[in-house]
Amino acid sequence: MPQLELAGLSGDRVVVSDIQVDQLASNLRGQLLREGDTGYDEARTIWNAMIDKRPALIARCAGAGDVKHAVEFARQNRLVVSVRGGGHNIAGNAVCDRGLMIDLSLMKSVQVDPQKRTAQVEPGVTLGEFDQQAQLHGLATPLGINSTTGVAGLTLGGGFGWLTRKYGLTVDNLLSADVITADGAFRRATASENADLFWGIRGGGGNFGIVTRFEYKLHPVGPEVFAGLLVYPHDQAKSVLRRYREFTRQAPHDLTVWVVLRKAPPLPFLPESIHGKEVLVLPVFFLGDAKAGQKAIRPLEEFAPLVGKHVGAMPYTAFQQAFDPLLTPGARNYWKSHDFDELNDEAIEKTVEYSGKFPSPHTEIFIGQIGGRMNTVPGDATAYPHRNVNYVMNVHGRWDDPADDQRCISWAREFFQAVAPYSLGSVYVNFMTADEQDRVEAAYGKNYDRLVALKQKYDPGNLFCRNQNIKPGVLRAR
Repeated sequence: MPQLELAGLSGDRVVVSDIQVDQLASNLRGQLLREGDTGYDEARTIWNAMIDKRPALIARCAGAGDVKHAVEFARQNRLVVSVRGGGHNIAGNAVCDRGLMIDLSLMKSVQVDPQKRTAQVEPGVTLGEFDQQAQLHGLATPLGINSTTGVAGLTLGGGFGWLTRKYGLTVDNLLSADVITADGAFRRATASENADLFWGIRGGGGNFGIVTRFEYKLHPVGPEVFAGLLVYPHDQAKSVLRRYREFTRQAPHDLTVWVVLRKAPPLPFLPESIHGKEVLVLPVFFLGDAKAGQKAIRPLEEFAPLVGKHVGAMPYTAFQQAFDPLLTPGARNYWKSHDFDELNDEAIEKTVEYSGKFPSPHTEIFIGQIGGRMNTVPGDATAYPHRNVNYVMNVHGRWDDPADDQRCISWAREFFQAVAPYSLGSVYVNFMTADEQDRVEAAYGKNYDRLVALKQKYDPGNLFCRNQNIKPGVLRAR
């Protein structure tokens, strides 16, 4: 009898017959792809070019029913499973070798209720697709900064961006979710129904099931905001960062200012003499009109002589896409990340030192100013625990040639170690790479043991293990 060999959860090989595979295919409204099928390579290709894995089967789901069938097939056969939403995760958890990949990227519905200010969103939706529909009504919810990121993975890890200081994390704005758990059951999760599961999916990653629908609270935003970039020469970076630290301590929640250190791209508002040279950029975002926004950022313009400025009123959707050209798919990416409550002088010294020796033109260090509204939520209110964080640093190695892997990864690791003593020791789970399983406890902090108990309840067999994995029954080291 013709058969197919797949990777099993226990590290073994599982043999399924072609009859079983055909039965799964017939149960799906979407497609079931094998290696060699048209569309297979496209479906397994994700944003980070360092990830090159080949699932034995790819279930391209068209709805929640397809997800349920795929989960049941995986559970019954004890198969390795990966789950793809937007395919943007740095660790590449969307794809597995020789297992079953459950692909949600075809599930694209966004339904906005402008009266209730809510949105029902399927897990294949990207930030740009969400924003486009919500902004038709002048509404938005806190999301990330790259429009091609998937809403599902971003939300499950916590989610932060330009609106976080005003309206909190993405998970602080999640009202409900539909979840297919490891037993194949459909569960609605809200503050009053399966409340423990609702708590866990708000920051616990994909450990507890597959979300097939998210319901978000929306807020009046735009359609225009005041935003843009202030660019300073690298030789002023230390002074600018110190003044930035003092400024952001008192900044209103309507204003968000991030930091990007990188080699200057050939942007039209920058002089050619600075192209390819190290610079410090302050991306600014203000929820309000241009006059108030200009007043709010005026002190920033006095930090040091500017080598470039591009700020003004613009559509919210435009600024949400502003960094897309720097984060296109197909490059090789390796990240490391730290949380900070304060940027002390030593951390600034190391940041400036390492930003003077980037290993590639596309590598960068960014510091996301968050805090604000998200800091007012108790640390145990959601699975995301780090409510004391004011800045998230992403050490973002990015390059094109595989021959540069060792050099670029080494730089990222060295800088990460150099600033570690000045960080909080915690980490944002969505910025963790595949080799950081030892930081999972740091990602969840005091909530970790509660998450282990939740994992034991909803996924005792660890079917959903291709993630920053919370292992059932394995409590925090004391």
